[in-house]
Amino acid sequence: MDKFSLKGKTAIITGAGSGIGKAITLTFAQSGAHVHALELNKDLITTLVHEAQSNGGKIDGHTCDVSDQKQVKQVVDKIAKNHRIDVLINNAGIAHVGNLEATSEEDIDRIYDVNVKGVYNGMLACVPHMKKHGGAILNLASVASSVGIADRFAYSMSKGAVLTMTLSVAKDYLDYGIRCNCISPGRVHTPFVDGFIAKNYPGKEAEMFEKLSATQPIGRMGKPEEIADLALFLCSEQASFITGTDYPIDGGFIKLNT
Repeated sequence: MDKFSLKGKTAIITGAGSGIGKAITLTFAQSGAHVHALELNKDLITTLVHEAQSNGGKIDGHTCDVSDQKQVKQVVDKIAKNHRIDVLINNAGIAHVGNLEATSEEDIDRIYDVNVKGVYNGMLACVPHMKKHGGAILNLASVASSVGIADRFAYSMSKGAVLTMTLSVAKDYLDYGIRCNCISPGRVHTPFVDGFIAKNYPGKEAEMFEKLSATQPIGRMGKPEEIADLALFLCSEQASFITGTDYPIDGGFIKLNT
């Protein structure tokens, strides 16, 4: 039995060009899915498609701003004309560092537009197509959805919304065969983390990397590929009995730090 195969499935993945999104995109392509990668950065799409093709995967790239509802709908409807949409991964997201008083109205709007409205836009565009035959939706939440994290006011707000949107959609579309779950990663080692450390702690990169790694009880950051493997399981037929659930993948952060 070929477990966790997505052969013959069509998947839409947002924020697919780097980090966790890139890992999920390549993993799904390697598992047989025809992946439609939505990404704002054209250069990242070009690199991603080339890498996937060199490994025998099938990826079509689409330049898309997930905060623009009209744009998201146009891209999804175009895909749906020729493909049955089986899987949606809402991965696109941005970060913000700051507590309540260090968060401006512009910060809130920027985070909301991508992290909350972007997830809403993706589901709103895909669900009408999925209602015809069912499907799997997976949203990228965060440990910040469930526990308080210092200096992450706006980000935590947005990821809390992702969690509750997931539960709502899972309940509302049970009768259509649409499953909706979310993943809550802890700190994952991505290019974003390296850039954040380099920008904010010049000359202390190694020290800060070790300090941030130690915040996970397991003693290290997660790998993007580990997040991708969990995503693969939750979108496969082997997870057909799972919906309306948040899956922490956090090195013990939520349960062992609280």
